[in-house]
Amino acid sequence: MSVAATSVGELLAHAERRDGGLSATLPDNWLQGRTAYGGVSAALALTAARGLAVDLPALRSAQIAFVGPLSGKVDASATILRRGRSASFVDAQVAGEDGGIGLRATFLFAAERESAIDHQDAGSPADLPDPATMPEMPKPPAVPAFFHNFEHRMIRLDGRSRADLLMWVRLARPEGLDPITELIAIADALPPAAIRLTREPRPVSSMTWLLNLLTATPETRDHWWLLRSTAEHARDGFSSQSMAIWNRDGTAIARGMQSVALFG
Repeated sequence: MSVAATSVGELLAHAERRDGGLSATLPDNWLQGRTAYGGVSAALALTAARGLAVDLPALRSAQIAFVGPLSGKVDASATILRRGRSASFVDAQVAGEDGGIGLRATFLFAAERESAIDHQDAGSPADLPDPATMPEMPKPPAVPAFFHNFEHRMIRLDGRSRADLLMWVRLARPEGLDPITELIAIADALPPAAIRLTREPRPVSSMTWLLNLLTATPETRDHWWLLRSTAEHARDGFSSQSMAIWNRDGTAIARGMQSVALFG
């Protein structure tokens, strides 16, 4: 396929499938500098993992390392590490044409089980505004190419004293994606919150990403997801940030953490 502008659904639909993986060409409109946007690379890895068995239970957790740059033609492959009665661990990776690994992931798929514990303290932002009433996030010319594949509606963009971003986000073209793949593709769409701590634009790079799903069946309305990114610590060239996702009705969907490299 060409590297012309395309959606995540089209990218996956045109991918060449094989046992244990798939090959695809990353479109130019999903690049950020020398590499592809992490969410689309993670979606390729997840697709390879889910292709190993049709009866895998629901995705519960994803541990992802952004090892190196990915662009052009890539290969996504996966291997089942362990298949238990209720939980399965799958190792997946995405490599470039030169064979260098760009992304490495461990996915946990697990079925619901009976439990006497029922504790929910994920919270939800108060007075959740309708995304239709919120201003669109300005897109300066310098933003990465992948940024234009999303619609952003600002709720909070806290500044220098507290690096905290809260926005409605949705894919501009979500067609062809199931809710799990859509969520993985969009969960990393906010810029690292640490960028709010500097007055001048500086390069940043996600290094690792942990995402825990709070439900086996994530869903939302009108493809809008509420994303939050908070820099909890930023020093010596690295930042640790917490991440959260709610659906259109304010139901908590996922929690995450990310390690981010800060340059300059």
